[in-house]
Amino acid sequence: MTARWAAVARKDFQDAVQSRALWALLAAFVLFSLLTTYAYVELPEAFGAAGDVSFGGLVFFLAGITSLFVALAAIVVCYKSVAGERELGSIKLLLALPVTRRDVFLGKVIGRAAVIAATLGVGLLIGLGFGSLLLGTVEIVPLVTFVLAAVVFAGVYAAIVVGLSATTSSTSRATTLALGFFVVFELAWDVVPLALVYVANGFSLPQQMPDWMFIATQIPPSAAYFSALVALLPGVADEANAQTQAAGFDAAYATPTVGFVVLAFWVVVPLAIGYYRFDGTDL
Repeated sequence: MTARWAAVARKDFQDAVQSRALWALLAAFVLFSLLTTYAYVELPEAFGAAGDVSFGGLVFFLAGITSLFVALAAIVVCYKSVAGERELGSIKLLLALPVTRRDVFLGKVIGRAAVIAATLGVGLLIGLGFGSLLLGTVEIVPLVTFVLAAVVFAGVYAAIVVGLSATTSSTSRATTLALGFFVVFELAWDVVPLALVYVANGFSLPQQMPDWMFIATQIPPSAAYFSALVALLPGVADEANAQTQAAGFDAAYATPTVGFVVLAFWVVVPLAIGYYRFDGTDL
């Protein structure tokens, strides 16, 4: 017998893939990944540095655009996942079926994550396929690892935005929360660790940054994703000269593997808060 949350996830997947904004975002991602791939492969050759390019280097070159796409796609696909149905009142009809709130919440997370993962996988395969044609080679281990890591990252961001959506019954408030999260943690966070150090050091910057600053720099999901990717592909990362900020710190925990811990945090905490609010609210 099919699990009840799986039925919710399947229906949610079918509804989410009809979003025109998602398909527009996918088209932009594919186009930009093709342009980025072409630039990575061809521009070094124009400057006489063709020997520096590699398939592994292309993987890390695409990591930045991948994290941006995942964040934006999660906002587009997930911000109305729970809040939208509560605002319209359709959540009551859904819960009138033999499903629990836990089934609905879990189905929403998995269904929306599957939408982002599927569109992301298509975009990455097109971009990496084009890159392999230009390079004349393909490396299976970096390719598979990169795609799987990106899919997991898509699930992390889906958990974050669905969790935020589940805390409110207003789509406008859900939009504000999702965009606010993106602005704070993905656009503005670079200055936060420095500001914390500045205040903690008596309103001046020390000559040697404290070790805890490394953890602070890993808080954004995209930073944790990049560090996790470096930990998964250390040899390829060295070849591509892909560096994390761990090199500047002496603490034992200042390693790329911290990325896995931070990603796990961004799955557990938003889901716990979102489900707690959703399960306890009066619909």
